[in-house]
Amino acid sequence: MTDDQDQELDQVGWPRRVRSFVRRPGRLTPGQQRALDELLPKYGVAADVRDLRALFERDAPLVVEIGCGNGQAMAYMAANEPEFDFVGIEVHEPGVGRLLKAIDDRGLSNVRVAMRDAVEVLAEQVVPGSLEQVRIYFPDPWPKKRHHKRRLIQAPFLERLAEALRPGGLLHLATDWTPYAEWMLEALAEVDAFELLGDPGVPRPAWRPQTHFETRGQRRGHEIVDLLCRRR
Repeated sequence: MTDDQDQELDQVGWPRRVRSFVRRPGRLTPGQQRALDELLPKYGVAADVRDLRALFERDAPLVVEIGCGNGQAMAYMAANEPEFDFVGIEVHEPGVGRLLKAIDDRGLSNVRVAMRDAVEVLAEQVVPGSLEQVRIYFPDPWPKKRHHKRRLIQAPFLERLAEALRPGGLLHLATDWTPYAEWMLEALAEVDAFELLGDPGVPRPAWRPQTHFETRGQRRGHEIVDLLCRRR
């Protein structure tokens, strides 16, 4: 198949969902491997959990960060917003290892980590209307046109996020790729459930730290765009 026809087939010939990520194993340090071995059982989200709120021993608003990378933003937010519980979703093993170590070193009791596809987590482990916020920072922009179908932010995915959020809940997106920001705005315009706050973006909210990807983008002269949306 060509790149324009790269829907993969499963073992019985049915098309698989085009994923928004590629698993890049990366090189695990001994500390990251130890964190995965020892801490993932403690802080990880098992696949049989059917309500993410049940992971915590209290009733608090739940924030999900999709694609939490090396965990820098997640650890910062959990430490600085103790009134919220957090679940980070990430498939990159070195990043998960770093986040697990940060959680343990800082004694953060309000963070859990789901090491699986975000679409699967939303479909199988999130009760509709149960999320206070969803935060997605610097997702892969897939800049080549033939790869745009792999972009995470698309109308069907936003519809799924709207279903997961409570009315009045917030969706916070950030990117350093202007064409992707424009794509995000077009996708949001297709979803009646979201009301865009700001015109078209907002200043970086205090809860979002400056991330590694943001710093790298700024060095390259990229404009940083934060989009904040309210669930109607």
